Amino acid sequence: MKLFWGDLHNHCGITYGFGALENALEAARGQLDFCAIIGHAMWPDIPERTEETAFLVDFHKEGFAKLQADWEAVRAKVREANIPHEFVTFQGYEIHSSEFGDHHIVSPSDELPLVYAASPQELAEKLAAYGAIAVPHHIGYTPGYRGTNWDAFRSDLSPIVEVFSKHGSGMSDGSAYPYYHTMGPRDSRNTVFAGLRQGKKFSFAGSTDHHAGYPGSYGDGRVAVWAEEKTRESIWEAIKAGRTYAVTGDKIECRFTLNGAFMGSEVEVAGVRKLVLDSVCADYIDKITVFKNAKPWQVVAGDNISSALRGVARKYKIRVELGWGESKQGYRWKAEAGVRNGRLLGADSCFRGQSVLAPEPGMRQNPDINKLDNRIVERTEHSLAWTCTTFQNPSTLHPATAAVVLEVEGDEATTLVVEANGIRMETSVAELLEGSRSTHVKPYSSEAILIHRAVPETAYRVHLEWNDTEREQDTDAYHVEIRQANHQFAWISPIFVRS
Repeated sequence: MKLFWGDLHNHCGITYGFGALENALEAARGQLDFCAIIGHAMWPDIPERTEETAFLVDFHKEGFAKLQADWEAVRAKVREANIPHEFVTFQGYEIHSSEFGDHHIVSPSDELPLVYAASPQELAEKLAAYGAIAVPHHIGYTPGYRGTNWDAFRSDLSPIVEVFSKHGSGMSDGSAYPYYHTMGPRDSRNTVFAGLRQGKKFSFAGSTDHHAGYPGSYGDGRVAVWAEEKTRESIWEAIKAGRTYAVTGDKIECRFTLNGAFMGSEVEVAGVRKLVLDSVCADYIDKITVFKNAKPWQVVAGDNISSALRGVARKYKIRVELGWGESKQGYRWKAEAGVRNGRLLGADSCFRGQSVLAPEPGMRQNPDINKLDNRIVERTEHSLAWTCTTFQNPSTLHPATAAVVLEVEGDEATTLVVEANGIRMETSVAELLEGSRSTHVKPYSSEAILIHRAVPETAYRVHLEWNDTEREQDTDAYHVEIRQANHQFAWISPIFVRS
C-alpha cells in the first residue's frame, strides 16, 4: 500500500467561511493527495436568538442558506476537481450540535443530497445510500457545549474521529495543544482516551478546520491514509477500514502492525502479540509512546531509540524556513535550494494559509484571501525551486512562516546553497549538524531565512518491536504517539485485540 495525505474538514466562502472554492481546491492540490471541502449546513439545537447571540445566530443561518442555495454548483465543482491518480475529492458538509457535538459528513458520492436532520446520527442514517460517514471533530469540548457525546457514538457511522485541528488536540486533557478557542477548554470526559476507555472503536484523523480556503495548512492538522492507489474508491476503502492516522503538520510516515494486522484492525490473538513500528520523520525523533488501553505501555525517548540504521549517516533532512518580519498583507518569496556534492532525494512543503478559524464581526469577504501562490515550481536531482507568501507572526508562539523539508543524500562535505529574494546563503552539512544558520533581508524588523539544523537519517528513521502476552480486558487497544523535537506529532490509530 501507498501513503496518501489529505484534509477532510476545512471551510471556505461557500458558507460563512472565506475565500473562493476554486482557490481552496488549488491550495489542496499543492500539497495534498485528497480533500473534502466542507460547507456549514445546519445546527438543529442552535441557541435562541437574543441581543447577545444575534451575531452568532445570524452568521450561521446566513451561511446555511448560502450553501443550500448553491449546493448544486458546489457539488459540481468538487466533482470536476476529482482526477483519479492525480487528486481526489470527496463531497461533504457539516452539522453542528450542542448535544451530540459537531460532525462533518463525508461521502464518495457526487450525488450526495443536502438534507436536514435533528442529529448527526440521524443525518448519517439518512445518507447511508450515498456511503456517507459522520466524523466527530473538536471532540474535547465540554459535554453539551458542542463536545462529542460518547454515549451516542456509533462506530458503523463514524469509523474515524478527528483528533487534531486548529482547535487543538482532543487526545487527552494532558496532551499537547490544549483548546484556547472562544468555544472553551478541553474536558477529559470528551477526549479520545475517554472514548477508548469506554470501549469505543474508531481510527484517528487530523484535519485543519481552516475557515479561509486553505486545506492542509501546515501545523493545523492532516490525515494520512494507507491505500492501494490514489483514487476515490481506494482511499475511501482505506478510510472505512480505519487505515488512517493524524499528524499536526509534518508528513511523518508511520507503519504500525500487530501480528501483521495494520492500524485500524480488530483481531483475535490467543498468544504473543508482536507489535512493530516503522517511522520516517521530518525532524529529530524526541519521544515515542505506545499506549495500551489509553495508558502508557512502552516509552522510548531520544537517544534511547533503537534504530537499525545506527552508524554513519548518508541521508539528512534539512528544513529551510522563510518568514518573520512585519508584513500583515503578505510578503512574497521566490526561492531556490541547490545541493552540491550530493543529491536531493525528496522535498515536502510546509505551506500555511492565513489563519482563520471562525468569522468575526466586521470581517470582510475576500475571495482571494488565501490565493498565495504557495507551490513547488521545479525539482531536480540537485535543486528545488518554490514560491510562497508569509505574514507577520501573530504572536511569539504562533508562526505564519513557510518552509520546505529537503531530504539530501551526501556526507558532511555536502553543501546547501539557498537563494531567496536576492539573499544568498551557503553552508555545509557539517556546519548544519552543529546548528542552524539564519540571515535577514533588511537591517531591522526584517523578513528572514532560516536553515535549520541538519537531521541525520539515524535520528529521523526508526524501527521498533515489542512483544506482549498480557491480556488486560476483553478487547485491548494499542495506539502510538510520536513526538518530534520541533513539537510536531503523529497519533497512530489503534489496533484492537480480542483475546
